[in-house]
Amino acid sequence: SQGVGRAVITRTGMGTEVGRIAQMLESTREDPTPLQREVGVLGRTLGVGVIGIALVVIVTTVLVSDVRTPADLVTILLLGVSLAVAAVPEGLPAILSVVLAMGVQRMAKRNAIVKNLSSVETLGSASVIASDKTGTLTRSEMTIQRILTASGEAEVSGIGYGPDGSVTWAGEAIRDSAQVRELQLLLAAGSRANDARLVQDEQGDWAIQGDPTEGAFLVASRKLAGTMEIAAEFDRRGQVPFTSERKMMSVLDAASDRTRLFSKGAPDVLLTRCTAERVGDEVVLLTDERRAALHAQVESLSAQAYRTLGVAYRPLEHGADWEADEALEEQLVYLGLVGIIDPPRAEAAPAIAEAHRAGIRVLMITGDHPLTAARIAADLGIIEAGARVRTGLELNELDDNGWRDAVRDTSVYARVAPEHKLRIVDALQADGNVVAMTGDGVNDAPALKRADIGVAMGITGSEVTKEAANMILADDDFATIVTAVREGRSIFDNIRKVLRYLLSSNMGEVLTVFLGVVLSGILGFRPEASGIVLPLLATQILWINLVTDSTPALALGIDPTVDDPMARQPRKVTDRVVDARAWVHLVWLGLVMAVAVLATMDLLAVGGLIPGSGSFETARTAGFTVLVVMQLFNAFNSRSTTLSAFHRVFSNRWLVGATLLGLALQVVVVQVPFLQTAFGTTSLTLEQWGICVVMASSILWVEEIRKLVARRRAPATAA
Repeated sequence: SQGVGRAVITRTGMGTEVGRIAQMLESTREDPTPLQREVGVLGRTLGVGVIGIALVVIVTTVLVSDVRTPADLVTILLLGVSLAVAAVPEGLPAILSVVLAMGVQRMAKRNAIVKNLSSVETLGSASVIASDKTGTLTRSEMTIQRILTASGEAEVSGIGYGPDGSVTWAGEAIRDSAQVRELQLLLAAGSRANDARLVQDEQGDWAIQGDPTEGAFLVASRKLAGTMEIAAEFDRRGQVPFTSERKMMSVLDAASDRTRLFSKGAPDVLLTRCTAERVGDEVVLLTDERRAALHAQVESLSAQAYRTLGVAYRPLEHGADWEADEALEEQLVYLGLVGIIDPPRAEAAPAIAEAHRAGIRVLMITGDHPLTAARIAADLGIIEAGARVRTGLELNELDDNGWRDAVRDTSVYARVAPEHKLRIVDALQADGNVVAMTGDGVNDAPALKRADIGVAMGITGSEVTKEAANMILADDDFATIVTAVREGRSIFDNIRKVLRYLLSSNMGEVLTVFLGVVLSGILGFRPEASGIVLPLLATQILWINLVTDSTPALALGIDPTVDDPMARQPRKVTDRVVDARAWVHLVWLGLVMAVAVLATMDLLAVGGLIPGSGSFETARTAGFTVLVVMQLFNAFNSRSTTLSAFHRVFSNRWLVGATLLGLALQVVVVQVPFLQTAFGTTSLTLEQWGICVVMASSILWVEEIRKLVARRRAPATAA
């Protein structure tokens, strides 16, 4: 950014470091998200199942019916096709898209910008969050926190003037003006030996231009009244710049009545050039014993992960023609030592605690020094104090088994390279984890692309990183990731609710038709003129799909959470969205529906197990109505497998509205004459409507009993 140099070109294009990262990015595979994998498995399962169901129903109907004409066979085939359509939740893709899109909208309002719809749910499945340190877990602001002078130790956050004019220093009021001036002089000297600037934008916000470490002196100086005034008295006359070999810098400054050389740099280097120390208003010669004590201070702060800088000055004869060069950097007066650190974000520690409560491991992966990484990680609660930190050099020595063990027992990695981050993600995924990875630099892009969900920083992130990521944090805040995890879990819960509702309802239709055909003789269902017994007509099945699989399913997709999603452990990669236990539950619900529908038809039709007096057309209309109403009631059951359907029943106003709309449409189909012709229905009396509602409500009471037993066996969960 300044100075004069000579560039020597050693590599170009893909041979450069940036080119190497580009090659890694190009060769990195991007796997499907957990939701995409689950929907694929479910789709294949349903595809095979639907073909089997259609064939079984068609063959069974042909065997038990008196098929007399080709038209009868066409009717049976039409029934089989309609049932196949009913068995497939064809509205699921659209509903999933709406649910995920609304989740994207909610996340965007909380500063999490999701680029891929399916990534919304992926965060909810995350079992590991691998986070960068700087800017995500920390404020990305180098801050002076500790100051050590001859008078003692000060916490910068505790520096300020009290109401009585005293200075608060490390929690105690200090009225000794010599001690105050000692502190002011150190900060003023650090602000003079400095090339950074504090600038204010049009909104009045302050920002550092230049090196963040140098800017830390300017910020600290503004916290102690009088310090900036001391610094402002001087004008720069020359400079001995910092180099990595010298590890220090000096400026030649002059005020109206005095000339000073102000220096700052690595404490061990600076102390070799110091012959005295400032103590209050006195200058005292440095003894060997005092030098040893000052070196011990440096080691103590370094062990606490502080970046240390020493500050010194040299009084020069005022008015002399001084030249700024290294020869002046001798016989310095030592002012003290500062400890600088990039402090953790205030909201990061609670967010990490929330992630741990949700069963999510949080890893810190950084290029910083191991001591710094360990200190920040311990402060944030990622690891216990003294826990092991692995470095890039250690990772280079590991074989495949070593990597597996490393990712299981290590939560902090320091001094790592881009390929290390990629390997860490691979090892975590191979161990069965769903990994969310954060990053901001170009070198983070391959790991972000490989992770199940890559999270880029919106403020400090590079364009390459944002392009490779699935999600961008508009505020660069780790807490936003945890908020997104909560949202992702809620979305997955709602997807499960939708699937539970759609598949159980479709199961009810399939079993109703199948059992109705098989048991038609026992139930007293009299064949129509064609000799074919159809418990439900094809048009009625499609109507049920239209009424029950649309608005109620959408309303379930935006259902408020009925419990705390962060109180559960992350679901495993091997967990199915609809597992064997869920399929048993779906068949059970479908069986309850089929029994209620067929019992209603038997009750109203002539003959059968229960004496009745109505026509088969009336009985079928009643069965058709019971199935529609049962499925609408079943939407409330589907909100939880353990919590009562009446728990916060009105919290989802959209579901209540969708249910009322479905009931109104069913009344119209049954009672309006021209729709009776289209759907093969007949008008029902008020008493028959009452029977239909009572029979339909059985789905609620049967499930309430099952849920009561489940709650006594295990804690209630929403999913």
